[in-house]
Amino acid sequence: MRLNPRAVLGGLPFRVRLAAAFCALFLFAGIVLLAFVVLLARYGTTQQVQGMQVTYEDAPNNSATPFESAYPALSGRTSAATHDVAMVQKIDQTVQAVQDTALRQMILWSAVGLLITALLVGLLGWWLAGRALRPVASMTEAARRISEQNLHQRLALTGPDDELHRLADTFDTMLDRLEKAFESQRRFVANASHELKTPLAVQRTSLQVGLADPLPHGLADVRDDLLAANREAEQLINALLLLARSHRGPEQTERVDLATTARLVTAELGGRAAESGVRIDLGADIPLVVDGDPVLLRHLLANLIRNAVQYNHPGGHVRVRLDATGVTVTNTGPHVPAERVPDLFEPFRRLDGDRTAGTGHGLGLSIAASIAEAHDATLTARPCPEGGLALSLRFP
Repeated sequence: MRLNPRAVLGGLPFRVRLAAAFCALFLFAGIVLLAFVVLLARYGTTQQVQGMQVTYEDAPNNSATPFESAYPALSGRTSAATHDVAMVQKIDQTVQAVQDTALRQMILWSAVGLLITALLVGLLGWWLAGRALRPVASMTEAARRISEQNLHQRLALTGPDDELHRLADTFDTMLDRLEKAFESQRRFVANASHELKTPLAVQRTSLQVGLADPLPHGLADVRDDLLAANREAEQLINALLLLARSHRGPEQTERVDLATTARLVTAELGGRAAESGVRIDLGADIPLVVDGDPVLLRHLLANLIRNAVQYNHPGGHVRVRLDATGVTVTNTGPHVPAERVPDLFEPFRRLDGDRTAGTGHGLGLSIAASIAEAHDATLTARPCPEGGLALSLRFP
């Protein structure tokens, strides 16, 4: 398989790439400098050798005469020309050997020094990259802590007005807009729900009083249908209010025993489960105590178990298990495609299929996920091979 160097480099962390860039730049500059020094040294040595004057004294028998200029020819006339030419060649070979040896040693030790220095530069570049990216790391950590529940937090980066400071200011401005949008949405949901509860209560009272028994034939069914629609609208409004409250998070926390809460919720939903032909199996022998809002946590477990009962089939079962880290709710029911699981946590998103208790509004799991997030817990779902869902609630 052919590797793409650009893809490999692109997969490395930015700090590693920055340190590698420092090292590569130093190596390139060092190699260019070394080549320049070697060429100049070789050229300068050649010029010096060609300009040297070598003098040989005459032997006692005056068989040799002085000569000058080893390169390129001898100056003057001598009586022993052959001997002088041999001496010039010997000198030339000696000088060339010394020159080559000096250049090889210089190149060798310069290359060793260059590699060691490049390694040190790489380590220094790693340290400098870490120092330069420290504000980015702090911004990343702060952005990770900021969520829907604490949008009031800001990066508030201090220091000179540089690129990082402007980036942090832009991020803070975006958080301002997000906080205003979320607060506007929450206020709208809460206010609209409160405003709708009063006319619905008046409507229900009017139906109960104005259409009290005895009624003409056929009108009792109309009254029951109107009361059912009124009750469903009230349940929807209560769910929206609960969703808005869960987005705000718990106002105050206390120690909550989820095992006791699970037993209470199971007892409340036992009648609905029996009407639907569903059996609830609760295993709450292990105590699980967490910090949180008891009302919200009660609604969280109620929504999980109610959802498991509602999306089930007659003769099915719901298993509730507690362990040291959380709660798992598993049910039987229709097969749920894995790609549709994330949609279940979106408000008003429901899967098609038969339900054993009402139609629902598609808010149960979205409310449960919002309450879990407000308590720093995670709620996940996975489809069971035989059908149904396994909902896993895990606390930190």
